[in-house]
Amino acid sequence: MTLAGALAAAESAAPVESLDIVAAMLRKHLGAVTVSFLISDFTGSSVVRLGAAGSVETQEIARRIPLAGTVYDDVIRTQRPAVEDKDGDGGGLVRVVAPVTNRGDAIGLLELFLPAAPEAGVMREIGEAAHALAYIVIANRSFTDVYQWGRRTSPLSLAAEIQHRLLPASLACEAAQFAVAGSLEPADHVGGDTFDYVVDRDTVQLSVTDAMGHDVDAALLATLLVGALRRARRAGAGLAEQARQADRAVREHGRGSYVTGQLLRISLVDGSTEFINAGHPWPLLMRDGRVQELTPKVDMPFGFDVPHTYQVQTLDLRPGDRLVILTDGMLERNADTLDLSALITSTRTLHPREAARTLIGAVVTANHGHLQDDATVMCLDWHGVDQSRRDADTGASLIDASPATAGPPPVSGA
Repeated sequence: MTLAGALAAAESAAPVESLDIVAAMLRKHLGAVTVSFLISDFTGSSVVRLGAAGSVETQEIARRIPLAGTVYDDVIRTQRPAVEDKDGDGGGLVRVVAPVTNRGDAIGLLELFLPAAPEAGVMREIGEAAHALAYIVIANRSFTDVYQWGRRTSPLSLAAEIQHRLLPASLACEAAQFAVAGSLEPADHVGGDTFDYVVDRDTVQLSVTDAMGHDVDAALLATLLVGALRRARRAGAGLAEQARQADRAVREHGRGSYVTGQLLRISLVDGSTEFINAGHPWPLLMRDGRVQELTPKVDMPFGFDVPHTYQVQTLDLRPGDRLVILTDGMLERNADTLDLSALITSTRTLHPREAARTLIGAVVTANHGHLQDDATVMCLDWHGVDQSRRDADTGASLIDASPATAGPPPVSGA
């Protein structure tokens, strides 16, 4: 079984069946009792099994599986595989769970039950298959709602549906110079938060915005703002022109409403930054173990019908910095009892994806699961322009999981 063969088999199948085809190939090639794919939900708090080749008793009552305290959570968080003896006696089935990730975006998990502990060569093939599955999901999710269904742990309101469609297709991204991830938890009545990013040849651009109001009105206002920003950005406009066009769009079509936001543009060539704050909470910067609030000049929110301009400012980003951009939902009501600086410090060793998830989770817990306003955070790790490459070889990480490269990985009791 080869990577090219897996991709070719998936391409020949219907979009909704592509994962099943690859799972069946793995089952046959590796002698697996069952092979399945689990997709991560929007919040990162659970996974959903999207089908399996074969069957085995997994003692799971529902298809939706909460992550907390499970091997699935460990694998997603560490991006390292887990190998377990299902029965704990060394003579039964062995479960292998591998991360299915593309450029830092934790799409889901590949799970196999094998009749014996896998050797290094088998682990390499599992890693290649997991890598292929990431691209297969990305290639096919635009053709079917199956993957969208799997990412929803509860039905979305109309406003939440609109809001989710405004987010980038991948909620995290890794490159040589940086890693970035965003997380958004809608309020009980959606508050119009969004975040976005794009990587060009020479820059990475980020935005975090918060539209006035709640429910569908806020979601439509957010759509207007995000559309204006993307249109200007894709036409090659600089940061100031992006802000100007977004402001004009909200003034002309926003029916008297407004949107706060922050725009950030970082050069991947020399590390210089451009920054605009349109009435938004200040960002937080962690450097050398200390968190400080950055206090750049605050301009008017987008949409205010009074004369104003947007000032392009600079931020001093250095290799090793972590920048956290958030909305006021991270600061309001019971959330203000949280020590965000302490949370950012305690999550410094985590990938931005996991750090953002942890920060959002803490705010949700502080509000007893019911937010009055959307909570949104973007977490950016700046590595610096001297970074020339990154190791994205999932197969290598799978093999490295074993301290004995000449033999099978260690098997732990379930």
